[in-house]
Amino acid sequence: MSRPRAMVVAAPGTNRDRDVSYALQLAGADPQITLLEELVENPAPLLRDMQILVLAGGFSYADALGAGRMWSLAVTDRLGDVLPRFVELGRPVLGICNGFQVLTGAGLLPGALGHNASGHFQCEWIRMEAPASKSIWTSGLEPIECPIAHGEGRYVHPDVAALEANGQVALRYSEGSNPNGSAGDIAGVCDETGLILGLMPHPENHVIGRQHPRHARGTAVGSGLGLFQQGVRYAESM
Repeated sequence: MSRPRAMVVAAPGTNRDRDVSYALQLAGADPQITLLEELVENPAPLLRDMQILVLAGGFSYADALGAGRMWSLAVTDRLGDVLPRFVELGRPVLGICNGFQVLTGAGLLPGALGHNASGHFQCEWIRMEAPASKSIWTSGLEPIECPIAHGEGRYVHPDVAALEANGQVALRYSEGSNPNGSAGDIAGVCDETGLILGLMPHPENHVIGRQHPRHARGTAVGSGLGLFQQGVRYAESM
């Protein structure tokens, strides 16, 4: 069986493209990094050849006018119906950190991301869990330990209870940790189809044991690889 093909979109200033590509490769996909301008000029290969799409993290356009703002405008204005059409074909989409900000800014995911409650950039390891939800990326997922690295990661939504009731709360910060003040301890949400997932933490930065700061002590747990494997398995089943 051929490996599902995955497109990792790189925008000016993003810096997790290769990390995500490596995670997808370990998970069983055949990843390809594509520049945003290349995708805008020729979106046909995305709809024709790809089974998975990932918007990786970083500081797109130097976070000008707000984190992910310029990239989300490019997605909305220059790609038009391309991403919604990709989802209509039943193909999964993942947005990590800056990519999550882009998906909410483009209206593809509910809610928004605001400045951290602490008022400053935060880079630390967190633990998150996957409650029951519609997300194909997190179904049955074990708890994950991985880093965050953001200044605007506080998830905001006017009705978290309704979001949860609709099965769209896909990931939550756990063990009393809510590093950015997100409503309902939310670390990630999905759309109503369950195909699109956005999250602020970086599971791609803990896909092998030695990436964990406690690896040498033999206490590293909660690899993020499972999340990518879930997406790949779903793509294989389509």
